[in-house]
Amino acid sequence: MDFGETGWGQLYHLINALVIPGWALLIFLPRSTVTAAVVHSMFYPALFGMIYVAGLCAAIFFGQSASGAGMSEIGGVMALFDHPNGIIIGWTHYLVFDLFVGAWIGRDAIRHAIPHYLVIPCLMGAFIFGPVGLLLYLLLRLMLRKKLLLQE
Repeated sequence: MDFGETGWGQLYHLINALVIPGWALLIFLPRSTVTAAVVHSMFYPALFGMIYVAGLCAAIFFGQSASGAGMSEIGGVMALFDHPNGIIIGWTHYLVFDLFVGAWIGRDAIRHAIPHYLVIPCLMGAFIFGPVGLLLYLLLRLMLRKKLLLQE
């Protein structure tokens, strides 16, 4: 059971499309009840978790993985990404964890009353480059904290 190149490509585009509304809500409607219900809930982790588990099951039980794939050596990890299913599994992993970090940034910024216009570049960084956005946000918090301490 192999999707073929077109099927794998369509699945890749689908999981990318599924995550866009979550990021849009974080960026454009950070305090909305819709954002709270969709992004700050179990919706995305559960949805992407199901996609992830389906991909793992396909790899383990239905041969949808490259030979030599594994996690005990670098060659095995490289082989994980030699099959389109490995790319889908890995990309799903990135998407859900990056959004999870973005959601945390959004909640933390609200909790610390950080102006949203300062948070948007951090969210964009987390969306596009994952840990870069988190690092930007942590630096922003640190700079604002020092600024607030100096003003007191």
